[in-house]
Amino acid sequence: MKRVLNATRVAALIGDFDRSPAYEGVAHGLRDLIIAGRIPTGIRLPSERELTEALGVSRTTVARAYALLRELGFLESRQGSGSVAVLPQSDTHRGDHLLRPTDGGVVAGDVIDLTCAAPSPGPGLMRAYERATAELAPYLGGTGYYPSGLPSLRELVAATFTDRGVPTSADQILVVPGALAGLAVAARALLSAGDRVVVESPTYPNAIAALTEAGARVVGVDTSDRGWDPTTMAATIRQVSPRLAYLVPDFHNPTGALIGDEARDIVARELVRGRTTAVVDESMLDVDLDGGPLPRPFAAYAADTITLGSMSKGYWGGLRVGWIRAPRDRMDALIGARLSLDLGTPVFEQLVAIELLQSREETLAHRRTTLRASRDAALSALATHLPDWRVARPRGGLSLWCELPESGASALAREATRHGVLLTPGPAFAPEGGMDRYLRVPYALPPETMTEAVTRIAAAWRETLDLPKGLTTPRRTLVA
Repeated sequence: MKRVLNATRVAALIGDFDRSPAYEGVAHGLRDLIIAGRIPTGIRLPSERELTEALGVSRTTVARAYALLRELGFLESRQGSGSVAVLPQSDTHRGDHLLRPTDGGVVAGDVIDLTCAAPSPGPGLMRAYERATAELAPYLGGTGYYPSGLPSLRELVAATFTDRGVPTSADQILVVPGALAGLAVAARALLSAGDRVVVESPTYPNAIAALTEAGARVVGVDTSDRGWDPTTMAATIRQVSPRLAYLVPDFHNPTGALIGDEARDIVARELVRGRTTAVVDESMLDVDLDGGPLPRPFAAYAADTITLGSMSKGYWGGLRVGWIRAPRDRMDALIGARLSLDLGTPVFEQLVAIELLQSREETLAHRRTTLRASRDAALSALATHLPDWRVARPRGGLSLWCELPESGASALAREATRHGVLLTPGPAFAPEGGMDRYLRVPYALPPETMTEAVTRIAAAWRETLDLPKGLTTPRRTLVA
């Protein structure tokens, strides 16, 4: 079923517009929304009559606005589908990049790499490796294969879910090499070619790639640093009847949004009604910088939820240990899918994960203190050097989601390299294109480095504004 954008919603998104002439103001407003990803590509815009009423303008104004958008390549008229939002064929603002970390996070000279939203290890990591070494000997007499994971680690992870109000036993846990690997397993187990999957827009680019690789048709739902609009999310789920919904409600990457209990409940009810399985990524859950009560886990609202977790964000990216928590009746399918990808997570890394989880609060307390300082330094520098950028202060996560005054994040990323900063622009996070008005700024580096990085970004932005409008930027391999 073709998704339709409500006329009242479109009018609210456009807001005030230039009325000299009015049709150009409407057209440019819609164009900017499509580029920014606020109006996803493939969605049907309201009819001319409906938008005329919602905007309070003449029918001629809307007709001419739609005609201009068709001329610019942002609107297509399709038989039986009305006017559909598209991006021009030559448009470079598409999120079709895999994010590839640099080898070891090392770059040449004094280049500051802000493409990677992952911190360096904390002081307890080396001790955990040392203690794990002492625990390894009993496992060396066997084959080393544990397709579901070490029983002791599964029990420990299960206990963390139970402590959060979702009773869980070890037989509901599957240990995998990180949350992304968990998503690949879930996709292989549950999806068939052509199945629709609802995701937030923006979302993590490699998740988009994993779902696409499994044959899914990814459908983005507009979100922001304030999180979901649960009404819009629920309406999209009703319209497209997805097989899965990949959601990041806890300190979302890249926006940092934390979704409240009421919104979780509304969306979960719609998923249950439509028999859509939620795959919920909790990779950022440990990066709660300001503390305070957290919402209930999404699985508390939808029992069929498949939850992904990881050690990489709270502890260290080099420790490739994560997990899947699922209902018991899903486990056989998940384990079978996993065995088609690998035969298990390395035993030694699992022992390290056990050591870290057993001293969880001590390890994470240090992590939160250092990241708070880096986040606040980045926010202060942005307020000083780029005051017209809109940036929310996230309670947790590892990145700031910056809204620029105008489109140009891709051009900025190119200019920033000449100033010694590597950036990932918004289009990389857009499942259906657009979002060139947004930029992710991770704050995993020390405070003084974040201040210097923002100073360089500001200089690059001034140069970007001087570029000829409409200048396209060459594709380059992005790193994350």
